[in-house]
Amino acid sequence: MKRFPPVNIWLIVLALIMVGVLISINVPRSNVEPINFSVFIDSVSKSEVKSVHINTEGANVMLNGEMQDGKKFSTATTITDNWSSPSFLKDKGIKNVDVDNGQGMNWLNIMFNLLPILAMVGLMWFLLRGMRGGQDGAMSFAKSKARIVPEGAPKTTFKDVAGCDEAKEELTEIVDFLKNPARFHDIGARIPHGCLLVGPPGSGKTLLAKAVAGEARVPFFTISGSDFVEMFVGVGAARVRDLFEQARKAAPCIVFIDEIDAVGRKRGSGLGGGNDEREQTLNQLLVEMDGFETKHDIIILAATNRPDVLDAALLRPGRFDRQTVVDAPDVKGREEILRVHSRKKPLEENVDLKVIARRTPGMVGADLENLLNEAALLAARNGRRKVSLRDLDEAADRVTMGPARKSRVINDADKRITAYHEVGHALAANLLPMADRVHKLTIVPRGNAAGFMMPMPGEQMHYSKKRLLDRIAVALAGRAAEELEFGDVTTGAQNDFQQATNIARKMVAEWGMSENLGHVALVEEQQNYLGYGGEVRHYSEETARVIDSEVKGIVEEQFTRVRLLLEHHREDMNRVVRELLTRETLSGEDFQTLLEGGELPEDETPRREPPKEKPEPGFMPPTVLPKPGRA
Repeated sequence: MKRFPPVNIWLIVLALIMVGVLISINVPRSNVEPINFSVFIDSVSKSEVKSVHINTEGANVMLNGEMQDGKKFSTATTITDNWSSPSFLKDKGIKNVDVDNGQGMNWLNIMFNLLPILAMVGLMWFLLRGMRGGQDGAMSFAKSKARIVPEGAPKTTFKDVAGCDEAKEELTEIVDFLKNPARFHDIGARIPHGCLLVGPPGSGKTLLAKAVAGEARVPFFTISGSDFVEMFVGVGAARVRDLFEQARKAAPCIVFIDEIDAVGRKRGSGLGGGNDEREQTLNQLLVEMDGFETKHDIIILAATNRPDVLDAALLRPGRFDRQTVVDAPDVKGREEILRVHSRKKPLEENVDLKVIARRTPGMVGADLENLLNEAALLAARNGRRKVSLRDLDEAADRVTMGPARKSRVINDADKRITAYHEVGHALAANLLPMADRVHKLTIVPRGNAAGFMMPMPGEQMHYSKKRLLDRIAVALAGRAAEELEFGDVTTGAQNDFQQATNIARKMVAEWGMSENLGHVALVEEQQNYLGYGGEVRHYSEETARVIDSEVKGIVEEQFTRVRLLLEHHREDMNRVVRELLTRETLSGEDFQTLLEGGELPEDETPRREPPKEKPEPGFMPPTVLPKPGRA
């Protein structure tokens, strides 16, 4: 049974005093009517006064009394006045006269006079005891805020972690050390004091730390880097000391500091001076990590997605000896993650998680878990007991592009423009040799897009110049299709131009793919202390003009190339557009079937008649037209 810490008697006294003050303030006063002294004299002469209480306070005299009709009154005079004399009042016919000359001790007045002093002394004692980390300090700032998970409580193991096999292999050595530290100590080996988990948000760094604790079955201390720093100077350093003191008592154990960049940023920046609270906390952390002996068997795990802003002293051998990269998973890792998170979700027999893994490049574990959860919500919303492939596909679209805006009213002319725009992207992606093939094609609005073409990207580390040029051509194919069909252009290609121009500029200025400028890097990305990046240009104004000319030349060349390609396959483009306007969504298999001249099976969803009228030449949609473009 949990025992509460004893409460100091002085805290009870202080609390009672404060309650008494509040009660005395809020208790309604008696119905006492203040009257002028002349009215009091007139009432005495008329024998209307029943009793008087004389209270002398220095040179003043308070006369409190009661009339014959029961009304209470109060008035005042001076001590030199005859009316302040009890005998004088009795001679005037008032029989009940009593006196309080102030010589006795008024405990109530003494309490009220001493109350501010007692409250101030009590508050100072309370804070000082809390700063010393006392058991009874309700404001124990110096106590660590770490959450302690006892031995055997973490149920997460390496079986619950997927998509980061290399990271698990490195952490397995730490688990072996925690299970049998004597085997390492006998041979004189020193286990790494700390391991820094580095990776993008949601990649599974915290999950890995929990898995290490679950595998090793040791106590697990977890705390966030921001929990160390408070507004009071010295609190952070005291919390670091308290955390490691608790860890030494529970050794062997694991201390996990999440988001360590909140407290471990580089020193000497001049922000807040050289003696600010954050730097003191970091200094104490450095001392504790390198100060405790190896026999304590404490492993420090920390997680961050900004290792570049950490102080160099934090990363040296003896502190964080290792940096374990927990990167975004590849297609195989994504499939494994999907299988882990789908254990408790019933899937239909035709669900192939490989397809979902292939169409979700760049997603980390948190994204994939959210995708499966969205699919399960969709299935439950529609009254199904199993998650279908359609639910997963819709969930992937919701996660990447947002929910479908089915209530949005779009006229036939805008639908036709969007259809040709997206089919232009899809046709170029299918015909160009190095482009990513089509996974999905739709004109259903999502987010700010009136439609999109979803490619099926492959897993690759390096992009060749030919592949980059094909990507530029695919991005420009939507505008080229609009020009071919309508003889005019719309505002829908803004995002496409940004993608194409960005790729072309990087090819020229960063990747050395320009014949005129040669193999040089003209732009360098730098990051300051706070981590905000910026570009540093190492070229003259004349070179800048050459870069602009090269970028424009690449973009225009690819636009001309893809326009000729679409013009040569215009009949295929028209056939796909007609089917897309009817069904609104085509899969990659449907798109390929149409290009091969086949017929699509009847869809279960209601078919819509495509618009029969074609926009007149020169038609321009409103400037508020949503941007159709590639996802």
